[in-house]
Amino acid sequence: MIYGILKDIKEGEYRVISTPAEVRSIVAAGHEVWAQHDCGKAAGFPDEKYAEAGAKIVMTAEELWAGCDMVAKVKEFTPVEYPLMREGQILLGCIHPAGHPEEVDALLKSGCIAFTAEDAHRYGSPNCEAAGKQGALFGLESMLTINGGKGMYVGGFAGARRMNVLILGAGVVGRGALEVLHALGANCTVMDINIALLRTLLSQYKSQINTMLCNKEAIASVLPETDMVLNCVKWDKSRTDFLIDKEMLKLMEPGSVLVDVSNDDPGAIESSHETHHDDPRYVVNGVVHYCVSNIPGAVAHSTSVAYASEMLPMVMSILNDGVAECCAKDGFYRRSLTVYRGYLTHEETSAVQGKPWIRPENILEIADRRLDPAPPASSARSDNFYPEIGEAEKSRKYFEKS
Repeated sequence: MIYGILKDIKEGEYRVISTPAEVRSIVAAGHEVWAQHDCGKAAGFPDEKYAEAGAKIVMTAEELWAGCDMVAKVKEFTPVEYPLMREGQILLGCIHPAGHPEEVDALLKSGCIAFTAEDAHRYGSPNCEAAGKQGALFGLESMLTINGGKGMYVGGFAGARRMNVLILGAGVVGRGALEVLHALGANCTVMDINIALLRTLLSQYKSQINTMLCNKEAIASVLPETDMVLNCVKWDKSRTDFLIDKEMLKLMEPGSVLVDVSNDDPGAIESSHETHHDDPRYVVNGVVHYCVSNIPGAVAHSTSVAYASEMLPMVMSILNDGVAECCAKDGFYRRSLTVYRGYLTHEETSAVQGKPWIRPENILEIADRRLDPAPPASSARSDNFYPEIGEAEKSRKYFEKS
């Protein structure tokens, strides 16, 4: 197969899905690799390194799309790329399908096979770790007086108290933020709905942090003493409520900081909206908001190295085994299958957007096999199924009408 590495074109995005190290492995396995010109330059990987690793350098995205069996990138696919998708082509990227209906429609219309990478991680994504750790540092930057914050130093000085920080969510993102902020001397409170996870963190940090069950009332009780909030909660996109609404921001002192690392749309923070690295901050009810959606892009080299190495097994499985066998062997890869030749195969997207779907194991005809298990990628559930596969023509007409 021919594997293509796209240059990410989202504003402020500098990462690359595969570095020259991964190219060597893919080529050694007997596949051909095409790398778009300058796809890794911003992350510290020039074309020369890709060529040395065995990749063919192609000058345009159009050429790469036209010639590759599989194309991959870090972030979601953009409108300028929709016309380049073709039937049967395999796509891999952080599609975030539930929150991007137009992107999903384009994928379905093209007849391609697409995987959304954020649902494929058995042990959590390096991007999540990077978002939590670097998001904490951007929060501290936002706290500076010169950036509109109230000018507190994270660990305090002699005679001046340290910063009180509230971290919502104790997943990979939240634990990354906690690791950085605790090490720098902040007084950290972590909230989550998983009491076992909170108990583990309390033991790990030798009771030097505070833990609370996460709900709106608990958050409101600590906001008056909180200097910085980091939202690290993956919010169910079917929900219409918030963990922090705009009125609750008034409980905080002016110049306090809110970092929405998760940046879901819709999300857990009512006042949050996406920003970019060139203009990352805005103020609502006196609170400085930092809401850049691709925080890991600011440390593009490190995140590219970590992320590319984690994604390599999935890429190799698709290339070596094919889509069906890849999904049979790994339940996390199976749950990340988003569309398959005109059919939606992603349950959360069906639940949020009201589109019919079919389970990946059914469309791939592997349901009767012994499959590697995996938990659902989200809490969203949908029983809005397509007709049976035998009535495929009826399902096809659904897309033609829409």
